[in-house]
Amino acid sequence: MPDLPTRTMRAATCALLALLLAGAARAADGKVAVVTAENIYGDIAAQIGGAHVAVTSLISNPAQDPHLFEASPTAVRAIAGARVVILNGAGYDPWMEKLLGAAPNPQRAVVSAAAIMDRKAGDNPHLWYDPATMPRVATAIAAALTAADPAHAAGYAANLTTVNAALTRIDARAAGLRTKYKDVPVTATEPVFGPMAQAIGLAMRNERFQRAVMNGTEPTAHDLAEIERDLKERRVRALIDNAQVSDLLTARLRALAAAARIPVVPVTETLPAGLHFQDWVLSELDALDKALGGE
Repeated sequence: MPDLPTRTMRAATCALLALLLAGAARAADGKVAVVTAENIYGDIAAQIGGAHVAVTSLISNPAQDPHLFEASPTAVRAIAGARVVILNGAGYDPWMEKLLGAAPNPQRAVVSAAAIMDRKAGDNPHLWYDPATMPRVATAIAAALTAADPAHAAGYAANLTTVNAALTRIDARAAGLRTKYKDVPVTATEPVFGPMAQAIGLAMRNERFQRAVMNGTEPTAHDLAEIERDLKERRVRALIDNAQVSDLLTARLRALAAAARIPVVPVTETLPAGLHFQDWVLSELDALDKALGGE
């Protein structure tokens, strides 16, 4: 049984969340309050919801490592009053699940990309780089908004059609790259781009090394030696680099790639400011095409 201070703290937390829920609900100004863990999903929600939604994305800084995010009182307040909450899942944003559990709201719809794509902790969690993910997530977001705000159902449906049409550009671009670069060997500092690399058909090397870096564990000496050998001996055509994580190890890999004249393709886990999701992904695919094409 929890001790008295623990029970007292839980009671105080519940009371605080109840107050925050009431305040956040009043602050919506008639718009559907949407909270997303990552601004990747926030952008899609904003495109579908238009003027009828107020979207808050808890992670929106491309310079921030999403794995190190810590929820603030502002995040708690936003979650408490949201009608729609969108998260990645698959162990990528476990703090979001804790916030949802601490602030129950029977009127709230939760859209989980991992649940939609049948992914779990231990799978590659960077689901938005799978071209199949976003159309399905967008459809679920539109359904959640329609349930919360039936009066604007027609607008949500029309916007969903527009968004899905834009997302087909990603499918087409990936298919085009597959015809050019299927089985071309590449490597990466982390498995961030892994689902897209698989869709393109690239031969991704050093995956054990990448998972170790992603999970914050020490790569084995063998795995480290293997990726360094791949770069020094030009066994790969590109190094795909998670630009949001920079440490001595990844800096060394970038330096080895530069010395071997292997192009480095930066990717991120967070949507840069001023871009829609589809334009961001297409720009990264363009950069990959230039790197592999020798431009």
